[in-house]
Amino acid sequence: MRRIFLLLVTGLLGMATVQGQPLVRTHVETGDLEAVMNGSDLAIYKAIPYAAPPVGELRWRPPQPAKPWDGVLKAEEFGPWPPQPSRRDGSHPKMSEDCLYLGIATPATSVDDRLPVMVWIHGGGFATEHYGGDLWVHLARRGVVIVSVEYRTGALGFMAHPELTKESKDGHSGNYGLLDQIYALQWVQRNISNFGGDPSNVTIFGESAGAISCSILCASPLAKGLFHRVISQSGGSFAPWSDQPRSLAVNASQKGAEQQGVAFQKHLGKKSVKQMRKMDALQLCGDNVGFGGFWPCVDGYVITDDLYRLYERGEYNDVPAIVMTNSDEGVLFTGNVSPEDYKNAAKGIFGPFADEAMKVYPGNTPDEAFHANGDAFRDMGFAWPSFAWASLQAKTGKSPAYAAFLAQPSTVSFSPNPKRRGVSHADDILYLNGTFLTQPDKYPAEAAVAEIMQRYWINFAKTGNPNGAGLPYWPSFDESKPTTMQFSNGASLIMVPNREQIDFVDRFYKWKREETEKMRKN
Repeated sequence: MRRIFLLLVTGLLGMATVQGQPLVRTHVETGDLEAVMNGSDLAIYKAIPYAAPPVGELRWRPPQPAKPWDGVLKAEEFGPWPPQPSRRDGSHPKMSEDCLYLGIATPATSVDDRLPVMVWIHGGGFATEHYGGDLWVHLARRGVVIVSVEYRTGALGFMAHPELTKESKDGHSGNYGLLDQIYALQWVQRNISNFGGDPSNVTIFGESAGAISCSILCASPLAKGLFHRVISQSGGSFAPWSDQPRSLAVNASQKGAEQQGVAFQKHLGKKSVKQMRKMDALQLCGDNVGFGGFWPCVDGYVITDDLYRLYERGEYNDVPAIVMTNSDEGVLFTGNVSPEDYKNAAKGIFGPFADEAMKVYPGNTPDEAFHANGDAFRDMGFAWPSFAWASLQAKTGKSPAYAAFLAQPSTVSFSPNPKRRGVSHADDILYLNGTFLTQPDKYPAEAAVAEIMQRYWINFAKTGNPNGAGLPYWPSFDESKPTTMQFSNGASLIMVPNREQIDFVDRFYKWKREETEKMRKN
Protein backbone atom coordinates (compact mmCIF):
# COMPACT_ATOMS: atom_id res chain seq x y z
CA MET A 1 0.00 0.00 0.00
CA ARG A 2 2.85 2.34 0.92
CA ARG A 3 4.57 1.52 -2.40
CA ILE A 4 1.39 2.34 -4.34
CA PHE A 5 1.10 5.63 -2.47
CA LEU A 6 4.72 6.52 -3.29
CA LEU A 7 4.22 5.67 -6.95
CA LEU A 8 1.10 7.82 -7.06
CA VAL A 9 2.88 10.78 -5.45
CA THR A 10 5.87 10.38 -7.77
CA GLY A 11 3.56 10.27 -10.79
CA LEU A 12 1.70 13.39 -9.72
CA LEU A 13 4.96 15.27 -9.13
CA GLY A 14 6.18 14.21 -12.55
CA MET A 15 2.95 15.41 -14.16
CA ALA A 16 3.23 18.75 -12.34
CA THR A 17 6.76 19.19 -13.68
CA VAL A 18 5.59 18.50 -17.23
CA GLN A 19 2.62 20.82 -16.85
CA GLY A 20 4.95 23.62 -15.72
CA GLN A 21 7.05 23.40 -18.86
CA PRO A 22 6.34 25.09 -22.20
CA LEU A 23 4.43 23.09 -24.78
CA VAL A 24 7.22 21.05 -26.34
CA ARG A 25 4.73 18.71 -28.01
CA THR A 26 1.47 19.57 -29.69
CA HIS A 27 -0.79 18.77 -32.61
CA VAL A 28 -1.82 20.71 -35.71
CA GLU A 29 -4.21 19.87 -38.51
CA THR A 30 -1.54 17.94 -40.43
CA GLY A 31 0.08 15.99 -37.60
CA ASP A 32 2.00 15.94 -34.33
CA LEU A 33 4.89 18.31 -33.63
CA GLU A 34 7.84 18.46 -31.27
CA ALA A 35 9.73 21.67 -30.41
CA VAL A 36 13.18 22.48 -29.13
CA MET A 37 13.67 24.34 -25.86
CA ASN A 38 15.16 27.81 -25.62
CA GLY A 39 16.21 28.01 -22.02
CA SER A 40 13.74 26.45 -19.62
CA ASP A 41 10.78 28.71 -20.37
CA LEU A 42 10.31 28.79 -24.14
CA ALA A 43 9.43 26.18 -26.75
CA ILE A 44 10.43 26.92 -30.34
CA TYR A 45 9.00 25.16 -33.38
CA LYS A 46 11.49 26.19 -36.04
CA ALA A 47 9.78 25.07 -39.23
CA ILE A 48 6.15 24.04 -39.58
CA PRO A 49 4.80 23.55 -43.12
CA TYR A 50 1.67 25.67 -43.43
CA ALA A 51 1.18 25.06 -47.17
CA ALA A 52 2.29 22.63 -49.85
CA PRO A 53 5.65 23.29 -51.53
CA PRO A 54 4.89 25.75 -54.39
CA VAL A 55 6.92 23.80 -56.95
CA GLY A 56 6.31 22.41 -60.42
CA GLU A 57 2.75 23.15 -61.52
CA LEU A 58 2.15 24.97 -58.20
CA ARG A 59 4.72 27.63 -59.13
CA TRP A 60 2.85 30.94 -59.59
CA ARG A 61 -0.36 29.57 -58.14
CA PRO A 62 -2.11 30.39 -54.84
CA PRO A 63 -0.89 28.35 -51.85
CA GLN A 64 -2.38 24.89 -51.41
CA PRO A 65 -2.92 22.79 -48.23
CA ALA A 66 0.11 21.12 -46.65
CA LYS A 67 0.14 17.34 -46.71
CA PRO A 68 -0.32 15.43 -43.42
CA TRP A 69 2.61 13.44 -42.02
CA ASP A 70 2.89 10.28 -39.96
CA GLY A 71 4.55 10.16 -36.55
CA VAL A 72 5.98 13.23 -34.84
CA LEU A 73 7.58 16.02 -36.90
CA LYS A 74 10.56 17.42 -34.99
CA ALA A 75 10.58 21.10 -35.85
CA GLU A 76 14.18 21.52 -34.71
CA GLU A 77 15.76 23.05 -37.82
CA PHE A 78 14.83 26.23 -39.66
CA GLY A 79 13.31 25.84 -43.08
CA PRO A 80 15.10 27.02 -46.23
CA TRP A 81 15.08 30.60 -47.40
CA PRO A 82 13.06 31.33 -50.52
CA PRO A 83 15.22 31.52 -53.66
CA GLN A 84 16.80 34.95 -53.75
CA PRO A 85 19.88 36.82 -54.94
CA SER A 86 23.16 35.95 -53.29
CA ARG A 87 23.69 37.73 -50.01
CA ARG A 88 25.86 40.85 -49.98
CA ASP A 89 28.55 39.10 -47.92
CA GLY A 90 28.91 36.43 -50.60
CA SER A 91 27.43 33.58 -48.57
CA HIS A 92 24.76 31.29 -49.96
CA PRO A 93 22.23 30.25 -47.31
CA LYS A 94 20.12 27.17 -47.73
CA MET A 95 17.52 28.12 -50.32
CA SER A 96 14.62 26.23 -51.84
CA GLU A 97 11.36 26.90 -53.60
CA ASP A 98 9.93 24.61 -50.90
CA CYS A 99 9.88 27.51 -48.43
CA LEU A 100 6.36 27.89 -47.06
CA TYR A 101 7.10 27.34 -43.39
CA LEU A 102 6.45 29.28 -40.23
CA GLY A 103 8.21 29.30 -36.88
CA ILE A 104 6.55 29.58 -33.47
CA ALA A 105 8.00 30.58 -30.10
CA THR A 106 5.62 29.97 -27.20
CA PRO A 107 5.95 30.40 -23.43
CA ALA A 108 2.55 28.73 -22.92
CA THR A 109 2.42 25.78 -20.54
CA SER A 110 -1.07 24.71 -21.60
CA VAL A 111 -3.23 24.81 -24.70
CA ASP A 112 -5.73 26.65 -22.51
CA ASP A 113 -3.43 29.63 -21.80
CA ARG A 114 -4.88 31.75 -24.64
CA LEU A 115 -1.92 34.13 -24.83
CA PRO A 116 -1.85 37.07 -27.26
CA VAL A 117 -0.34 36.18 -30.64
CA MET A 118 2.10 38.30 -32.65
CA VAL A 119 2.73 37.32 -36.29
CA TRP A 120 6.00 38.64 -37.75
CA ILE A 121 6.23 39.40 -41.48
CA HIS A 122 9.83 39.96 -42.55
CA GLY A 123 11.18 42.66 -44.82
CA GLY A 124 13.75 42.52 -47.60
CA GLY A 125 12.20 44.49 -50.45
CA PHE A 126 9.93 41.56 -51.40
CA ALA A 127 13.07 39.95 -52.79
CA THR A 128 15.26 38.70 -49.96
CA GLU A 129 15.56 37.52 -46.35
CA HIS A 130 13.76 34.83 -44.34
CA TYR A 131 11.43 34.51 -41.40
CA GLY A 132 14.00 34.25 -38.59
CA GLY A 133 12.05 31.89 -36.35
CA ASP A 134 14.12 32.68 -33.25
CA LEU A 135 14.35 36.45 -33.76
CA TRP A 136 11.73 37.42 -31.21
CA VAL A 137 12.42 35.26 -28.15
CA HIS A 138 12.66 38.35 -25.94
CA LEU A 139 9.15 39.42 -26.90
CA ALA A 140 7.85 35.88 -26.45
CA ARG A 141 9.23 35.79 -22.92
CA ARG A 142 7.01 38.74 -22.08
CA GLY A 143 3.96 36.52 -22.44
CA VAL A 144 3.02 36.30 -26.11
CA VAL A 145 3.12 33.58 -28.75
CA ILE A 146 5.31 34.68 -31.67
CA VAL A 147 4.72 33.37 -35.19
CA SER A 148 7.26 34.14 -37.95
CA VAL A 149 6.09 33.61 -41.52
CA GLU A 150 8.03 32.78 -44.65
CA TYR A 151 6.53 33.71 -48.01
CA ARG A 152 7.55 33.65 -51.66
CA THR A 153 9.65 36.61 -52.79
CA GLY A 154 10.99 38.11 -56.01
CA ALA A 155 9.61 36.90 -59.33
CA LEU A 156 8.42 33.65 -57.72
CA GLY A 157 6.29 35.62 -55.29
CA PHE A 158 5.22 38.67 -57.27
CA MET A 159 5.46 38.16 -61.03
CA ALA A 160 2.22 38.93 -62.84
CA HIS A 161 1.72 37.74 -66.41
CA PRO A 162 -1.21 37.66 -68.87
CA GLU A 163 -0.99 33.86 -69.10
CA LEU A 164 -1.19 33.56 -65.31
CA THR A 165 -4.11 35.97 -65.19
CA LYS A 166 -5.91 33.83 -67.77
CA GLU A 167 -5.20 30.68 -65.71
CA SER A 168 -6.71 32.18 -62.56
CA LYS A 169 -10.38 31.55 -61.86
CA ASP A 170 -10.41 34.94 -60.11
CA GLY A 171 -8.76 36.72 -63.06
CA HIS A 172 -5.57 37.94 -61.38
CA SER A 173 -1.87 37.18 -61.13
CA GLY A 174 1.08 38.30 -59.03
CA ASN A 175 0.80 38.85 -55.28
CA TYR A 176 1.52 35.16 -54.54
CA GLY A 177 3.68 36.20 -51.59
CA LEU A 178 0.74 38.14 -50.14
CA LEU A 179 -1.53 35.15 -50.67
CA ASP A 180 1.05 33.12 -48.72
CA GLN A 181 0.84 35.59 -45.84
CA ILE A 182 -2.97 35.41 -45.84
CA TYR A 183 -2.86 31.61 -45.99
CA ALA A 184 -0.49 31.59 -43.01
CA LEU A 185 -2.86 33.85 -41.06
CA GLN A 186 -5.70 31.46 -41.85
CA TRP A 187 -3.51 28.62 -40.56
CA VAL A 188 -2.91 30.61 -37.37
CA GLN A 189 -6.66 30.99 -36.85
CA ARG A 190 -7.15 27.22 -37.14
CA ASN A 191 -4.11 26.03 -35.17
CA ILE A 192 -2.60 28.61 -32.81
CA SER A 193 -4.73 27.56 -29.83
CA ASN A 194 -2.71 24.31 -29.78
CA PHE A 195 0.33 26.44 -28.93
CA GLY A 196 -1.45 28.27 -26.12
CA GLY A 197 -2.32 31.23 -28.34
CA ASP A 198 -5.58 33.12 -28.64
CA PRO A 199 -6.86 33.24 -32.25
CA SER A 200 -9.16 36.13 -31.31
CA ASN A 201 -6.17 38.30 -30.31
CA VAL A 202 -3.68 38.36 -33.19
CA THR A 203 -1.32 41.25 -33.95
CA ILE A 204 0.54 41.36 -37.24
CA PHE A 205 3.82 43.25 -37.21
CA GLY A 206 6.48 43.78 -39.84
CA GLU A 207 9.42 45.88 -40.94
CA SER A 208 10.10 47.47 -44.35
CA ALA A 209 8.49 45.17 -46.96
CA GLY A 210 6.90 43.41 -43.98
CA ALA A 211 5.39 46.71 -42.87
CA ILE A 212 4.20 47.37 -46.42
CA SER A 213 2.65 43.90 -46.35
CA CYS A 214 0.90 44.79 -43.11
CA SER A 215 -0.63 47.89 -44.70
CA ILE A 216 -1.82 45.83 -47.68
CA LEU A 217 -3.31 43.20 -45.37
CA CYS A 218 -5.14 46.00 -43.58
CA ALA A 219 -6.71 47.00 -46.89
CA SER A 220 -7.32 43.54 -48.36
CA PRO A 221 -10.80 42.04 -48.10
CA LEU A 222 -9.15 38.58 -48.14
CA ALA A 223 -7.53 39.30 -44.76
CA LYS A 224 -10.65 40.54 -42.98
CA GLY A 225 -10.99 39.04 -39.51
CA LEU A 226 -7.62 37.26 -39.59
CA PHE A 227 -5.92 39.75 -37.22
CA HIS A 228 -6.98 42.35 -34.69
CA ARG A 229 -4.07 44.82 -34.42
CA VAL A 230 -1.15 45.91 -36.58
CA ILE A 231 2.35 47.30 -35.98
CA SER A 232 4.21 48.85 -38.90
CA GLN A 233 7.94 49.49 -38.61
CA SER A 234 9.12 51.59 -41.57
CA GLY A 235 6.63 51.02 -44.32
CA GLY A 236 3.21 51.48 -45.84
CA SER A 237 1.87 51.11 -49.39
CA PHE A 238 0.23 54.50 -49.77
CA ALA A 239 2.23 56.03 -52.64
CA PRO A 240 0.40 56.49 -55.99
CA TRP A 241 -0.05 53.51 -58.32
CA SER A 242 0.60 53.56 -62.04
CA ASP A 243 -0.21 51.55 -65.16
CA GLN A 244 3.52 51.48 -65.87
CA PRO A 245 5.68 48.48 -64.89
CA ARG A 246 7.06 48.46 -61.37
CA SER A 247 10.55 49.31 -62.60
CA LEU A 248 9.22 52.60 -63.99
CA ALA A 249 6.84 53.61 -61.21
CA VAL A 250 6.40 53.70 -57.46
CA ASN A 251 3.70 51.02 -57.59
CA ALA A 252 2.15 49.17 -60.50
CA SER A 253 -1.39 48.20 -61.47
CA GLN A 254 -2.17 44.71 -62.74
CA LYS A 255 -1.66 45.98 -66.30
CA GLY A 256 1.78 47.40 -65.53
CA ALA A 257 2.82 44.32 -63.58
CA GLU A 258 1.76 42.03 -66.44
CA GLN A 259 3.87 44.10 -68.84
CA GLN A 260 6.83 43.58 -66.52
CA GLY A 261 6.18 39.82 -66.43
CA VAL A 262 6.19 39.62 -70.24
CA ALA A 263 9.40 41.64 -70.36
CA PHE A 264 10.97 39.24 -67.85
CA GLN A 265 9.91 36.24 -69.94
CA LYS A 266 11.55 37.77 -73.02
CA HIS A 267 14.65 38.64 -71.00
CA LEU A 268 14.97 34.96 -70.08
CA GLY A 269 14.48 33.90 -73.68
CA LYS A 270 11.39 31.82 -72.95
CA LYS A 271 8.24 31.52 -75.06
CA SER A 272 5.69 30.87 -72.31
CA VAL A 273 4.97 30.54 -68.62
CA LYS A 274 5.01 26.77 -69.18
CA GLN A 275 8.69 26.98 -70.12
CA MET A 276 9.38 29.28 -67.18
CA ARG A 277 7.83 26.73 -64.79
CA LYS A 278 10.50 24.24 -65.89
CA MET A 279 13.39 26.56 -65.03
CA ASP A 280 15.53 26.24 -61.93
CA ALA A 281 14.16 28.52 -59.24
CA LEU A 282 17.46 30.35 -58.73
CA GLN A 283 17.44 31.34 -62.41
CA LEU A 284 14.21 33.18 -61.69
CA CYS A 285 15.73 35.40 -59.02
CA GLY A 286 15.54 38.55 -61.08
CA ASP A 287 18.61 40.26 -59.65
CA ASN A 288 20.70 37.18 -60.43
CA VAL A 289 19.90 37.52 -64.12
CA GLY A 290 19.86 41.31 -64.36
CA PHE A 291 16.12 41.90 -64.01
CA GLY A 292 14.61 42.93 -60.70
CA GLY A 293 11.91 45.04 -59.11
CA PHE A 294 9.02 42.61 -58.59
CA TRP A 295 6.48 44.06 -56.19
CA PRO A 296 2.83 43.76 -55.13
CA CYS A 297 0.37 45.10 -57.69
CA VAL A 298 -3.23 46.30 -57.69
CA ASP A 299 -4.82 43.11 -59.00
CA GLY A 300 -8.45 43.78 -58.06
CA TYR A 301 -8.41 40.70 -55.83
CA VAL A 302 -5.79 40.85 -53.08
CA ILE A 303 -5.37 44.60 -53.54
CA THR A 304 -8.55 46.14 -54.88
CA ASP A 305 -7.44 49.75 -55.40
CA ASP A 306 -4.88 52.41 -54.54
CA LEU A 307 -4.52 52.07 -50.73
CA TYR A 308 -4.62 55.82 -50.19
CA ARG A 309 -8.02 55.99 -51.86
CA LEU A 310 -9.26 52.92 -49.99
CA TYR A 311 -8.36 54.59 -46.70
CA GLU A 312 -9.92 57.88 -47.83
CA ARG A 313 -13.17 55.97 -48.39
CA GLY A 314 -12.85 54.01 -45.14
CA GLU A 315 -12.66 50.72 -47.03
CA TYR A 316 -10.12 48.81 -44.97
CA ASN A 317 -9.79 46.44 -42.04
CA ASP A 318 -10.12 48.98 -39.25
CA VAL A 319 -7.88 47.76 -36.40
CA PRO A 320 -5.68 49.58 -33.86
CA ALA A 321 -2.30 50.46 -35.37
CA ILE A 322 1.19 51.49 -34.30
CA VAL A 323 3.08 53.13 -37.16
CA MET A 324 6.78 53.92 -36.68
CA THR A 325 9.64 55.35 -38.76
CA ASN A 326 13.32 55.95 -38.04
CA SER A 327 15.19 59.25 -38.09
CA ASP A 328 17.75 58.42 -40.81
CA GLU A 329 16.09 55.62 -42.81
CA GLY A 330 17.56 56.70 -46.14
CA VAL A 331 21.23 56.41 -45.21
CA LEU A 332 21.12 52.65 -45.86
CA PHE A 333 20.14 53.27 -49.49
CA THR A 334 22.15 56.30 -50.54
CA GLY A 335 25.72 56.84 -51.67
CA ASN A 336 27.96 59.73 -52.60
CA VAL A 337 26.48 61.85 -55.37
CA SER A 338 27.64 65.07 -57.01
CA PRO A 339 25.41 68.16 -56.71
CA GLU A 340 24.94 68.13 -60.50
CA ASP A 341 23.84 64.50 -60.62
CA TYR A 342 21.59 65.07 -57.63
CA LYS A 343 19.86 68.02 -59.35
CA ASN A 344 19.38 66.04 -62.55
CA ALA A 345 17.90 63.14 -60.56
CA ALA A 346 15.54 65.53 -58.77
CA LYS A 347 14.29 66.86 -62.11
CA GLY A 348 13.62 63.32 -63.33
CA ILE A 349 11.77 62.29 -60.18
CA PHE A 350 9.86 65.43 -59.26
CA GLY A 351 9.20 67.04 -62.66
CA PRO A 352 7.37 70.35 -62.09
CA PHE A 353 8.08 70.01 -58.36
CA ALA A 354 11.87 69.87 -58.88
CA ASP A 355 12.58 73.48 -57.89
CA GLU A 356 10.56 73.10 -54.70
CA ALA A 357 12.30 69.78 -54.01
CA MET A 358 15.68 71.47 -54.20
CA LYS A 359 14.55 73.95 -51.55
CA VAL A 360 13.17 71.27 -49.25
CA TYR A 361 16.12 68.94 -49.88
CA PRO A 362 19.00 71.27 -50.81
CA GLY A 363 22.03 69.59 -52.37
CA ASN A 364 24.49 72.34 -53.31
CA THR A 365 27.58 70.54 -51.99
CA PRO A 366 28.57 66.86 -52.11
CA ASP A 367 27.80 66.48 -48.41
CA GLU A 368 24.44 68.25 -48.77
CA ALA A 369 23.57 66.15 -51.80
CA PHE A 370 24.35 62.93 -49.90
CA HIS A 371 22.06 63.80 -47.00
CA ALA A 372 19.35 65.30 -49.21
CA ASN A 373 19.25 62.16 -51.30
CA GLY A 374 18.92 60.03 -48.17
CA ASP A 375 16.31 62.28 -46.60
CA ALA A 376 14.18 62.27 -49.75
CA PHE A 377 14.37 58.48 -49.81
CA ARG A 378 13.40 58.38 -46.12
CA ASP A 379 10.39 60.62 -46.56
CA MET A 380 9.05 59.23 -49.85
CA GLY A 381 9.59 55.59 -48.95
CA PHE A 382 8.89 55.47 -45.22
CA ALA A 383 8.04 58.68 -43.36
CA TRP A 384 5.28 60.00 -45.64
CA PRO A 385 3.55 56.60 -46.06
CA SER A 386 3.56 56.19 -42.28
CA PHE A 387 2.18 59.71 -41.84
CA ALA A 388 -0.48 59.06 -44.48
CA TRP A 389 -1.49 55.82 -42.76
CA ALA A 390 -1.85 57.39 -39.32
CA SER A 391 -3.56 60.56 -40.51
CA LEU A 392 -6.01 58.76 -42.80
CA GLN A 393 -6.97 56.28 -40.10
CA ALA A 394 -7.42 59.13 -37.63
CA LYS A 395 -9.87 60.73 -40.09
CA THR A 396 -11.82 57.74 -41.41
CA GLY A 397 -11.34 54.95 -38.87
CA LYS A 398 -12.85 54.03 -35.55
CA SER A 399 -9.73 52.32 -34.19
CA PRO A 400 -6.84 54.40 -32.81
CA ALA A 401 -3.54 54.87 -34.62
CA TYR A 402 -0.36 55.54 -32.66
CA ALA A 403 2.61 57.25 -34.35
CA ALA A 404 6.23 56.65 -33.30
CA PHE A 405 9.64 58.00 -34.29
CA LEU A 406 12.87 56.18 -33.38
CA ALA A 407 15.77 58.62 -33.03
CA GLN A 408 18.02 57.09 -30.35
CA PRO A 409 21.71 57.98 -30.93
CA SER A 410 23.83 54.83 -31.13
CA THR A 411 27.12 53.57 -32.52
CA VAL A 412 25.38 50.31 -33.51
CA SER A 413 23.53 50.21 -36.83
CA PHE A 414 22.77 48.12 -39.88
CA SER A 415 24.24 50.98 -41.91
CA PRO A 416 28.06 51.08 -42.05
CA ASN A 417 28.06 54.56 -43.57
CA PRO A 418 30.15 56.98 -41.45
CA LYS A 419 27.89 59.83 -42.57
CA ARG A 420 24.91 58.34 -40.74
CA ARG A 421 23.22 61.00 -38.58
CA GLY A 422 20.52 58.94 -36.87
CA VAL A 423 18.67 55.64 -36.81
CA SER A 424 19.06 53.77 -40.08
CA HIS A 425 16.47 51.64 -41.80
CA ALA A 426 16.13 48.27 -40.00
CA ASP A 427 17.83 49.51 -36.81
CA ASP A 428 14.48 49.27 -35.03
CA ILE A 429 14.91 45.48 -35.08
CA LEU A 430 17.88 45.85 -32.72
CA TYR A 431 15.60 47.40 -30.09
CA LEU A 432 12.97 44.70 -30.32
CA ASN A 433 15.00 41.50 -30.72
CA GLY A 434 17.06 41.81 -27.54
CA THR A 435 20.35 43.01 -29.04
CA PHE A 436 20.63 45.92 -26.59
CA LEU A 437 18.78 44.36 -23.68
CA THR A 438 21.38 41.60 -23.49
CA GLN A 439 24.15 44.22 -23.18
CA PRO A 440 22.76 46.90 -20.85
CA ASP A 441 26.15 47.77 -19.37
CA LYS A 442 27.63 48.41 -22.80
CA TYR A 443 24.57 50.18 -24.25
CA PRO A 444 22.61 51.65 -21.31
CA ALA A 445 20.69 54.33 -23.26
CA GLU A 446 19.76 51.94 -26.06
CA ALA A 447 18.78 49.23 -23.58
CA ALA A 448 16.50 51.67 -21.76
CA VAL A 449 14.77 52.61 -25.02
CA ALA A 450 14.51 48.94 -25.98
CA GLU A 451 12.81 48.15 -22.67
CA ILE A 452 10.28 50.96 -23.18
CA MET A 453 9.53 49.96 -26.77
CA GLN A 454 9.08 46.30 -25.94
CA ARG A 455 6.70 47.11 -23.10
CA TYR A 456 4.63 49.35 -25.40
CA TRP A 457 4.56 46.67 -28.11
CA ILE A 458 3.47 43.94 -25.68
CA ASN A 459 0.80 46.12 -24.05
CA PHE A 460 -0.53 46.87 -27.52
CA ALA A 461 -0.56 43.20 -28.49
CA LYS A 462 -2.48 42.35 -25.35
CA THR A 463 -5.05 45.16 -25.36
CA GLY A 464 -4.84 47.26 -28.53
CA ASN A 465 -3.50 50.13 -26.43
CA PRO A 466 0.27 50.59 -25.83
CA ASN A 467 -0.16 52.41 -22.53
CA GLY A 468 0.53 50.82 -19.18
CA ALA A 469 1.87 51.41 -15.70
CA GLY A 470 5.27 53.11 -15.54
CA LEU A 471 5.26 54.29 -19.17
CA PRO A 472 4.84 57.84 -20.53
CA TYR A 473 1.26 58.27 -21.75
CA TRP A 474 0.94 57.79 -25.50
CA PRO A 475 -2.20 59.33 -27.04
CA SER A 476 -3.59 58.28 -30.41
CA PHE A 477 -2.44 60.26 -33.43
CA ASP A 478 -3.58 63.82 -34.04
CA GLU A 479 -1.37 65.65 -36.53
CA SER A 480 -2.24 69.03 -34.97
CA LYS A 481 -0.89 68.00 -31.54
CA PRO A 482 2.33 66.50 -30.12
CA THR A 483 1.15 62.89 -30.41
CA THR A 484 4.12 61.24 -32.09
CA MET A 485 6.07 59.23 -29.49
CA GLN A 486 9.77 59.85 -29.96
CA PHE A 487 12.13 57.16 -28.68
CA SER A 488 15.39 58.91 -27.87
CA ASN A 489 16.98 58.77 -24.40
CA GLY A 490 13.62 57.63 -23.12
CA ALA A 491 10.25 58.44 -24.64
CA SER A 492 8.56 61.80 -25.14
CA LEU A 493 5.80 63.26 -27.29
CA ILE A 494 6.65 65.50 -30.25
CA MET A 495 4.88 67.00 -33.25
CA VAL A 496 5.12 65.21 -36.60
CA PRO A 497 8.89 65.19 -37.33
CA ASN A 498 10.27 66.69 -40.56
CA ARG A 499 6.87 68.21 -41.23
CA GLU A 500 8.02 70.58 -44.01
CA GLN A 501 9.38 67.65 -46.02
CA ILE A 502 6.33 65.50 -45.27
CA ASP A 503 4.00 68.24 -46.50
CA PHE A 504 6.03 68.60 -49.70
CA VAL A 505 5.86 64.86 -50.43
CA ASP A 506 2.14 64.98 -49.66
CA ARG A 507 1.59 67.70 -52.31
CA PHE A 508 3.79 65.88 -54.83
CA TYR A 509 1.99 62.56 -54.39
CA LYS A 510 -1.38 64.27 -54.60
CA TRP A 511 -0.34 65.66 -57.97
CA LYS A 512 0.89 62.20 -59.06
CA ARG A 513 -2.47 60.64 -58.18
CA GLU A 514 -4.33 63.33 -60.11
CA GLU A 515 -2.06 62.90 -63.15
CA THR A 516 -2.58 59.14 -63.09
CA GLU A 517 -6.35 59.61 -63.06
CA LYS A 518 -6.16 62.00 -66.01
CA MET A 519 -4.11 59.49 -68.01
CA ARG A 520 -6.57 56.69 -67.28
CA LYS A 521 -9.55 58.80 -68.35
CA ASN A 522 -7.83 59.76 -71.58
